[in-house]
Amino acid sequence: MFSAIRDLLREPTARGLAEAVGRAVGEGVLAPGAKLPPVRMVAAELQISPTTVSAAWQLLRRSGTIQTDGRRGTVVAQSRTGGPGRYRAALRARSGFTLDLSTGVPDPLLLPVLPALGGLSPAPSSYLDEPVLPELAALLRDSWPFPPDRLAVFDGAMDALDQIASSLLRLGDRAVVENPCFPPLLDLLDALGVTAVAADTDDEGMLPASLANALAERPAAVFLQPRALNPTGASWSGSRARSLAAVLEHTPQVYAVEDDSAGDVASSPLHSLGSHLPRQTVHVRSFSKSHGPDLRLAAVGGPATVLDPILERRLLGQGWTSRLLQHLLLALLTDPVSIAAVRHARAEYTRRRQLVVTTLGAAGVLLPPGDGLNIWLPVADEQSALITLASSGIAAAAGASFTPGRGAPHLRVTVGLITDAHTAVALRLAEAAQAPALSVPR
Repeated sequence: MFSAIRDLLREPTARGLAEAVGRAVGEGVLAPGAKLPPVRMVAAELQISPTTVSAAWQLLRRSGTIQTDGRRGTVVAQSRTGGPGRYRAALRARSGFTLDLSTGVPDPLLLPVLPALGGLSPAPSSYLDEPVLPELAALLRDSWPFPPDRLAVFDGAMDALDQIASSLLRLGDRAVVENPCFPPLLDLLDALGVTAVAADTDDEGMLPASLANALAERPAAVFLQPRALNPTGASWSGSRARSLAAVLEHTPQVYAVEDDSAGDVASSPLHSLGSHLPRQTVHVRSFSKSHGPDLRLAAVGGPATVLDPILERRLLGQGWTSRLLQHLLLALLTDPVSIAAVRHARAEYTRRRQLVVTTLGAAGVLLPPGDGLNIWLPVADEQSALITLASSGIAAAAGASFTPGRGAPHLRVTVGLITDAHTAVALRLAEAAQAPALSVPR
């Protein structure tokens, strides 16, 4: 084992040792379940300080490569096949509810009707065609919040975030995220062995002072949602975007990755850091909430220095996102009936949210107006609130999965799925919010 790790070791640092052990596991030199020697023995064999070995082990534990197994000590972890931990926990056991408000998905009845694929009649394409349809690229550039060097289309926002994060981040890096934020992003960073550094938020999204503090941790990237933040619904004002840009401009090596997940169903105007820092900003626009999750489409625009390596690497795998689906998106974005349907959905989500927020306020649970499909409901106790809602046949997502840092208890509630009886449902939400913690019998 030691000779293999010594051969793979590129530099005698914690990160270098972690990468060497990681490669040894990937190449099968260290099998799942194999016990690792004590730290001092590893240090002596590799002539590295015990402190460096301990730090490397911490990186490997964080990435899930090794784990502590009771009396056996530290062992190589088994392959992880259980899927994303936080997101799975947030949506666990959702069957049997009359009204499931845990999912964060759009109302299918508010999605535009998809045209028949046969009616699109796109021209035959080949492996050598442009990855993005020229007509779609022109349409996207006209509506982009800043002039991007490169524009690409990926298979949904999480596919885009996955490829961007995998390109920008390495094992042991740090990345700044919002507190609270979207659980799959935290799962993705965990899978990459990247530490999430939490930056607090308010009614206008990430706080500039909190971002400045987080940058002291020397992160490689910052992940933000400019509007309809999932889960809180916060959106940047123009002044907030300028303030965040003013903080980031002092760290030009740190890229900002914007996830506009609500896209065209967000009622708030889009303010982008790219308007101030185009060389540091990668903007992701999802079409899942507005035009349908099964389209699996998101557009990405940003600096060539970031996107070119990703697109080159993509040519060795998937190559491009289906041009047939791109034709379908182009049709939806230009068809007057589809445009009207998305406009109606945007207004309807705003109406549903406002009805619930107004009733909650009257019941003593005050929330900002916000935007998007979800509200971030403050509760006295998460488990009591979930049980109280379940007794009324209502499901919500526990807030703990959304919080990378400390925070008061909350539930994420997808109020965009409440089609009627808004007052009654909001009163149940208020009751759940005020339910005291369950007493544990002695």
